[in-house]
Amino acid sequence: MGGAWDDEDDPDVGLPGLLGGVARLAIDAVGEATRIVEGMHATVAATPIPIGGAARERAGGVAGLVYGAVRAVTALTGAAIDAPLRRVGGPALPEARADLLRSALGGVLGDHLHASRNPLAPSMRFRCGGAALPWDAEALAAALPNASDRVVLLVHGLCMSDRQWHRQGHDHGTALARDLGVTAVRLHYNSGRHVSENGRLLARRLEALVAAWPRPVAELSIVGHSMGGLVARSAHHYAASEGRRWPALLRRIVFLGTPHHGAPLERAGHRLQRLATASPYVAPLARLGSLRSAGITDLRHGNLLDEDWQGAGRFESGADRRRPLPLPAGVACYAVAAVLSERLPALGDGLVPLASALGRHPDPARRLDFPASHRWVGAGIGHLDLLSHREVYDAIRGWLAS
Repeated sequence: MGGAWDDEDDPDVGLPGLLGGVARLAIDAVGEATRIVEGMHATVAATPIPIGGAARERAGGVAGLVYGAVRAVTALTGAAIDAPLRRVGGPALPEARADLLRSALGGVLGDHLHASRNPLAPSMRFRCGGAALPWDAEALAAALPNASDRVVLLVHGLCMSDRQWHRQGHDHGTALARDLGVTAVRLHYNSGRHVSENGRLLARRLEALVAAWPRPVAELSIVGHSMGGLVARSAHHYAASEGRRWPALLRRIVFLGTPHHGAPLERAGHRLQRLATASPYVAPLARLGSLRSAGITDLRHGNLLDEDWQGAGRFESGADRRRPLPLPAGVACYAVAAVLSERLPALGDGLVPLASALGRHPDPARRLDFPASHRWVGAGIGHLDLLSHREVYDAIRGWLAS
């Protein structure tokens, strides 16, 4: 889902907004559970049908009236809860605490939260030092009195927030600012939306940030962790095609465990969902698999562009239909990958296979050409460890300092 709501002016979530968002999400969950139970009831109550036959969506007779009543009461309850909470005043929750909930839910249900205008949907913001940066040039200059003309943008991964760059006492952005004199800016975004939707939005927002920056930007670098690397590639593509200014300032992109060609966990989830639909008696439960977000399903193959997913069902079987997109021309691109065990390199860092993180692919058109000096592979390092491992940071610092 997406496109129903522009979150540009989305404020921090106060207590009423957070409670309202949770209440609305609970109501949505009751409605979905009702549909699943009704589908199973209708199928079981019908004449036995063979494996591969069609499952029924709605029950008939008295049972159908009962389920209809449950749906109606659920909708009325949601309205009754939501309206008063919108009118209640209250203090804003500490943003760090609210981020954990919003970011995790956003990764799993972010497209639904966005489309339903749920206050829990994360908005796209640039942050520095944990505070959201203003869009106005004068206010931005006041917020960043010591802004450097060298900017490093850090883009987080699925189900995460910009605050999670700080891990085990280390933060790549803070360390780069200290060691290289750059200004580190962190992107916060709704990782449950399509990668291409976030890419388009980032292309626009980054243009506005560069225009409002307190001093002329001499160079821009991006460090993307996991899905964040896909969002960065998508944003560069759309910014370049739209003639925006910032791609000419972009010097380097460092990809940390980015699934350039997808991740096996999403493909496994897709296969399980397809198996569930094989029997009409279990098929209603397959709807549970359909709750996973557009961002998650984009990770099946590593979708970057609108045409990679438009015109095809997200949960339908199908081959990789991505349009091949090479690394940005004129930009030095670097890949950091890891393996949990040197004996089992196929497992990669536990979430992203080694080949995917390094851009390797049997199809030459899809292969990403990282020079040997632009690749770094660590052993005994997990996916999240890429955010805090000292040798990973040394590699990033060396590349950005060159």
